[in-house]
Amino acid sequence: MIIRKGNLNDVAEIRRLFADTITEVCKNDYSSDQINVWKSGAENEERWLKVIEKQIVLIAEINGKTVGFCTLDQGNYIDLLFVHHDFQQQGIARKLYVLIEQEARNQGKKGLSADVSRTARSFFEKMGFTIIQEQTVNVKGTDLINYKMEKKIV
Repeated sequence: MIIRKGNLNDVAEIRRLFADTITEVCKNDYSSDQINVWKSGAENEERWLKVIEKQIVLIAEINGKTVGFCTLDQGNYIDLLFVHHDFQQQGIARKLYVLIEQEARNQGKKGLSADVSRTARSFFEKMGFTIIQEQTVNVKGTDLINYKMEKKIV
């Protein structure tokens, strides 16, 4: 596996991976309506271009195929962490996360935060995050439950 910095050429692939992962991996934790509204975020091209331009984006590849990505916004907020449904439970998310945490440390940050889905909650807990609060987020008229989580990295 290769982990590299993301660039504009990755936008289409990470948008697709985002939507596909939500569809396949999160279906036991969210209703079909919730899945559909959540993955519709892949359609907002402007948002994805801003992610690439303004955030640190790490891409995991195996044999030239994008299998995961993680982004760090403002040095201390994990905005996105997704691993392709065919590559779950192989340590990809952990490797991406460790590198993102190291980047935050390099920037002198004292902690990390993330808004985490029900599906990803246990992963983030294993990485040392704690729940600050459960949140209800309304996206296009549909409520989604997620968790504000934080970790000190002093």
